[in-house]
Amino acid sequence: MKTIHVALPEKNYSVHIEPGILSHLGAWVAKIWTPRQIAVISDSHVAPLYQEQVIAQLSGAGFHVTAYVVPAGEASKNWMETIRLYRKLMNDHFQRTDGILALGGGVVGDLAGFVASTYMRGLALIQIPTSLLAQVDSSVGGKTAIDLDTGKNLVGTFYQPDAVFIDPDLLATLPQRYLAEGYAEVVKMAALSGNGFWALMEQINRPEDILKHAEALIEQSVAFKAEVVIDDEKESGRRQILNFGHTIGHAIELLAQGKLAHGEAVSIGMVQLSGLFEKYRLSPPGTAAMLTSRLRAAGLPVASSLIGTADFYEKVKNDKKNRSGRLNLVYLQALGQPALYPIPGDQARLFFSGRMPEPKR
Repeated sequence: MKTIHVALPEKNYSVHIEPGILSHLGAWVAKIWTPRQIAVISDSHVAPLYQEQVIAQLSGAGFHVTAYVVPAGEASKNWMETIRLYRKLMNDHFQRTDGILALGGGVVGDLAGFVASTYMRGLALIQIPTSLLAQVDSSVGGKTAIDLDTGKNLVGTFYQPDAVFIDPDLLATLPQRYLAEGYAEVVKMAALSGNGFWALMEQINRPEDILKHAEALIEQSVAFKAEVVIDDEKESGRRQILNFGHTIGHAIELLAQGKLAHGEAVSIGMVQLSGLFEKYRLSPPGTAAMLTSRLRAAGLPVASSLIGTADFYEKVKNDKKNRSGRLNLVYLQALGQPALYPIPGDQARLFFSGRMPEPKR
C-alpha cells in the first residue's frame, strides 16, 4: 500500500492507494471512525457496481449504513439535489456524530462533500473516488461544490476528509472515454511538476497504457497535489497553478451542455492557452505541441469551436477563479515551471483572440 499524508494547519489525513482495498474497507474505516451511522452516497452508474460491497464491508465492521443514490452526471451538482440529500439525512436521523462516505467520481465527491460540510455544520467525511479524474485530483485537497446556471462550482467550501481510499482496480469498469478524461488531469499535474513525472507520460502511447500504469500515475499525481495543497490549502497562492487549462476548460464545458467531459475541456484548455502564451513569447516554442502529443495519445480533444464566441467570453468573465476583476491565467515558463499571468477581465477578448500587445517579460 502507498500512503500519502496531507498535513494541514487544522487537520491531518492520509490518502491510501492500494489495488483491492475495497475488499477490506470495513477494517480500515473502523481504524478511523468509531461506530456510527454512515450515509454512503453514490450515483446511478457506480452504485450498481460497488455500493453493495461497500455496505457489506461497513456493516460487517459494526457501522449502521444508509445508501443514497443520485443521478449520474454533472447535472446532479445543484441545489435541488443538495436539498433532497439534506432531507434524507434528516429523515434518517443523522446527527453531527455521524458520517458521509462519498463513493463515486468527481460529481459525487463534490456533491457529497458539500453536503457533509454544511449539514448540521459538518459531518465526518471519507472519500472513495471511483474514476481516474477523482482519484488523481478532486478527492484530494478538500474542495467541495455545486454548480449554478452561470458557472461551475460557484457555491462550495473547503472541507477536508478524514481519509481517502483509492483502489486502482475500480478503473477496470470505467469506459475508455472517462479513463482518458482523468488522464488529462494527470498530464496537467505532470506538466506542472516536471522532473521524472513527465517521463512517465512518455510511456502512455495509447489509452490501454493508462490502466497498465494506473497505480504509478495515481501515486505521482496525488503526491504532487498533496504537496501543493499543504503549501496553500485555501488557494491564495501556489494552489492556483492547479487551474492550468481550467479558465478555458470551465467555459467550454458549460457551453458544450454535456457534450464535453471535464477532462476533455481541460485538455483543450491547456493546449489552446499554451499556444497563446507561445504567441506572446511567455511559453517556449513547442509547449502546446508537447502537450498535444501526450493528450492525443489517449484520444483527447485539443481544440474547440466554442472558444472565441460571445458566450465563451461571458463564461470566462464569470469564472469563480477571477479576482478583483482580473483573470489569473496559468502558463508554463518551462516544463515543471508554472507561473501566473493576470489580465484585466475586460481584456479577455483581446487576449484570447491573440491581439493583445505582447506582454513585457
